[in-house]
Amino acid sequence: MRMLALLVGVLPLVVAGNTVSDKPNIVLIMCDDMGWSDIGCYGGEVRTPNIDALAQEGARFTQFYNNAKCTTTRASIVTGLYPRRGKGGLLRTNMVTLGEALRRAGYRTALSGKWHLGRGETTHPFKRGFDEYYGLLDGCCNFFNPSQPDPKYKGGRVRTFGRNDEIIKEFPKDYYTTDAFTDHAIACARKFTAEKKPFLLHITYTAPHYPLHAKPEDIQKYIGKFRMGWDKMRKQRYARQVEMGLIDPKVWPISDTDSRAYSWRSADQKFEDLRMAVYAAMIDSMDQNIGRLMKALRDLEVDQNTIVMFLSDNGGCAEEPGGRDPKQRNPGPGDDYVAVGPSWGWAQNAPFRRYKSWVHEGGICTPFIVRWPGHVQAGTIIRQVGHIIDLMPTCLEVAGGKYPKTYKGNRILPVEGRSLVPVLEGKTRPEPDYLAWEWSGNRAYREGQWKVVWDKLVEKWELYDIPVDRTETRNLAGEHPERTEAMAAKWTAWAKRMGHKGIK
Repeated sequence: MRMLALLVGVLPLVVAGNTVSDKPNIVLIMCDDMGWSDIGCYGGEVRTPNIDALAQEGARFTQFYNNAKCTTTRASIVTGLYPRRGKGGLLRTNMVTLGEALRRAGYRTALSGKWHLGRGETTHPFKRGFDEYYGLLDGCCNFFNPSQPDPKYKGGRVRTFGRNDEIIKEFPKDYYTTDAFTDHAIACARKFTAEKKPFLLHITYTAPHYPLHAKPEDIQKYIGKFRMGWDKMRKQRYARQVEMGLIDPKVWPISDTDSRAYSWRSADQKFEDLRMAVYAAMIDSMDQNIGRLMKALRDLEVDQNTIVMFLSDNGGCAEEPGGRDPKQRNPGPGDDYVAVGPSWGWAQNAPFRRYKSWVHEGGICTPFIVRWPGHVQAGTIIRQVGHIIDLMPTCLEVAGGKYPKTYKGNRILPVEGRSLVPVLEGKTRPEPDYLAWEWSGNRAYREGQWKVVWDKLVEKWELYDIPVDRTETRNLAGEHPERTEAMAAKWTAWAKRMGHKGIK
């Protein structure tokens, strides 16, 4: 039974009835480096019946934002704050985590999967509010054997895996991270339900982040499915998005080609099809596991009193460790380190521009699905603006908890997000005063309808009227230079408040 057997001794698999508390359980699922249009209910080809069911029974957002990068997104989700820079790192003692805040509200808490925010006394998940932790403390690893050294680094770098405060170095032969993270989450749900406690499960899959590792039977489903190439795939996804009513083509014209994408005609099409097939298989496997998790909640008779949220930490990834080198052309098994590259990474975010690490919509807009029986109307599409900093206050309102002013003797930074509960219940919430982003020289600031963007490859501020040009196809900076300059100055002021150094 894969990793489940190894977890039994730590987390007793005792099945009990409903929790005594009327407080809803909270399941927050985040995948890694998945594009906006990859899953079925957002226009993708990948078979995701379980994620699609969450959307059919709940709501899809079309304007929900992350921070464009793994670490900064994870910091904001667990703190309700924009990511801070400089001394102290992304997770500090003047911040409270989602685990700590919900524990104060009477919840049992677990994190299953990727953490990527540190492993010290003040940054380890087991020491920052999560009663149970199992997963990867680093950014990525071999899916079949996390102890295998990472060939990206000279001499090989071994990734760090842990269970609570212990390090794990050995893994069974039939191991696969996506399965193991789900096993742990299910075991925690059973344990907490047996204790008759409401619970938070934060499940942070590494799929479909590189390396491209998937099971042969899942890969086989998709071999040959991507021979149309990235340009045609984008157009097909766009057509499905329009047909399902997810987007309005008048406001969402499909964006033009990407400056880093190469020609499909001259590409090694067999290899390109294979690596996209493996990527799709990784999402398929994750969907299968979400189906297992939902079945476990139904078996425990708690699924109707559980809010389930699903999102991605950033847009599709255009990085290419290992590249298209003929010596590393074997996506799928556990001895390679291939990624999808810039052309597929861009196409995965159709109809948007750019991808992970960039702050055009393709880098920062995430599919966001919320299922909450009795609160969220089934099958709805929510077009209001939301951001990952809103998840902390949302979970606290759901839990009947309060965000603390002090914690363990430290004065806590005020939460910067706002609860989404009114939006989930069909009401209109005032838009945020502003939203801001930065990663690796890319910058953006949104205020109402307007958004300014600085692309590090262009090195000029661009201006977009988002409600009428959601895909950022018409740069209005030349028509509105004063507005552009004023918003750029506001971004600079925000960046300085967040601790960025060298900002002019």
